[in-house]
Amino acid sequence: MGREEQIEEREVLDSIFPEEITDISETEYRISIALDIPDDEEEQPIILLTVRYPEDYPDTAPVLEVSAPPNAIPHEFLNIAEDKAELLEGLQAAIEENLGMAMVFTLVSALKDAAEQLVQDRKDEAARAHEEIVLAAEREENKKFHGTPVNRETFLKWRNDFFKEMDDEKIREEEEKAAELKKARIKEPLKLTGRQLWERGLATGQDEGEEDGVPIEDVQKLTV
Repeated sequence: MGREEQIEEREVLDSIFPEEITDISETEYRISIALDIPDDEEEQPIILLTVRYPEDYPDTAPVLEVSAPPNAIPHEFLNIAEDKAELLEGLQAAIEENLGMAMVFTLVSALKDAAEQLVQDRKDEAARAHEEIVLAAEREENKKFHGTPVNRETFLKWRNDFFKEMDDEKIREEEEKAAELKKARIKEPLKLTGRQLWERGLATGQDEGEEDGVPIEDVQKLTV
């Protein structure tokens, strides 16, 4: 009974997938499944589903294998070698629901849908990640046009910084004034007494016969 159902199913599949199905043996064949990825500029990925009938199929599950065509260009969001375990796992529910009935067409449809959904989910995730990067860059850019939010903590910090800056400025101004005064005192001419001018030979505007404004001859007349 099982072999008759297998032959009948194989004939039906040949009419559905005339160009996609390839026999490997009397009980094993391979079906090429082309995915339909909306808005995908890359070449549409292809999955090869290999089906082998055990003796008592369809009362037991078929033996399935998923692979990529030889020399296929890897798709950005689907790596069949890495994703095949997940894809095959996704077929288990359909297998259990259809035990006792021909199920290969159902499994082909389920595999196609699961692979397309996997690609779409990854595309959506990549789009969200890109959008988050763009939004993060915009937030950083917008920070340039907004001041720091004012609260008690930020106000107290601003006030302390302001007073410190004012104190530093006052100290700097006082130091500059002190330096200017010191510089002015150095340049101020030294005022000498009349005796100092006479002793240094700098006296001017006095008669030669005077000492400290007193005539020499008057000094000589003084007696002790």
